[in-house]
Amino acid sequence: MIIQSKRVYIASTLIPAQIEIEGGKIKAIYNYGEKNVDKDFGEERIVPGFYDVHTHGYHGYDTTAGGKDGLKAWLKYLPAEGVCGICPTTLTQSHDTLKKAVAEVAEVKKEDPEGAEILGIHFEGPYLDVKYKGAQPEEYIVKGTVEEFKEYQKACDDLIKIITLAPEHDENFELTRYCADTGVNVSIGHTDTDYETAIMALANGARGFTHTYNGMTSLSHRANGAVGAAFRAHDTFAECICDGNHSTLAALNIFFREKQGYGVMITDSLMCKGYEVGSVFDFGGQDVEIYPDGSAHITTGKKQLAGSTLKVNEGLKILVEKALVPFEVAIDACTINPMRYLKMDDHKGRLIAGYDADIVVLRDDYSVEQTYCKGVAQL
Repeated sequence: MIIQSKRVYIASTLIPAQIEIEGGKIKAIYNYGEKNVDKDFGEERIVPGFYDVHTHGYHGYDTTAGGKDGLKAWLKYLPAEGVCGICPTTLTQSHDTLKKAVAEVAEVKKEDPEGAEILGIHFEGPYLDVKYKGAQPEEYIVKGTVEEFKEYQKACDDLIKIITLAPEHDENFELTRYCADTGVNVSIGHTDTDYETAIMALANGARGFTHTYNGMTSLSHRANGAVGAAFRAHDTFAECICDGNHSTLAALNIFFREKQGYGVMITDSLMCKGYEVGSVFDFGGQDVEIYPDGSAHITTGKKQLAGSTLKVNEGLKILVEKALVPFEVAIDACTINPMRYLKMDDHKGRLIAGYDADIVVLRDDYSVEQTYCKGVAQL
């Protein structure tokens, strides 16, 4: 199959080109008009597929609560927003609940269902800090150990690829070093760490930061905090929720200027995504309501921000059209950068011959015309 457009995102620019797809891969790139095509997308932008490495659920499904049918339905929906792969993300819960949840994700991955691909699991909690717990249930937050984490990995056949933890509670950075040695990305988050401890965590193998700005110590000129460490350590990856609610548009602009090549767009979307404003859901034993701006808030106590209902294509639009982030920086944040983080950038994240044919066709309003997951049209 050959598709073409006058605007194909190759080598950080939009050029007229054709893409030949065969066996789930990009077989070749040709000059525009060189060969007969199966589909001509005119001047609509053809870009690499999107990847979301921090997302909890959709339309009633939550990774931690489980349900194989719900996960499959979610994977089938995701291409509508241009997503070709995700890391289903857990929530702090009991040991048994988390073991069951990660095992279930692994089972679904083995079945190779339709839609977006499961790239790995993002294990967010329970090794967090209580002060910066956010929407994570405090009663299940514990100190992490290598022994316990091995149980979780065994339950899911080593599918955990990212773990969020608070480094100040990781004694001698033992768990951090173990994860680094076994190929798991340690992401600093939900943390009361100071700048110096965060830098030492990076020195001991941590590679990233979880939803930067949120759930961590802030940056000031005398106490640089986790945010300061994320900015100062230029060669570390950092997530950012790009809904305009978790961080201001100015903060988004600053983040992506500082983290070019290492900034990772995430949705941090919850099970309430896909439902109407005002809907209320149980999220780890807490009631969460969708607000008119699309954000999700805990309805008790301080009514704090809990997560989002963001779609990745909408996040891209916010970055480019509202936060004024350059298009190539924004598009890389949801394509090649997350793949570099997961060490999958040798076969995903670019429109290059030999790479997986994960492809999105974007209209000018950022809605999705078509998504190809490993060469298979989804819409």
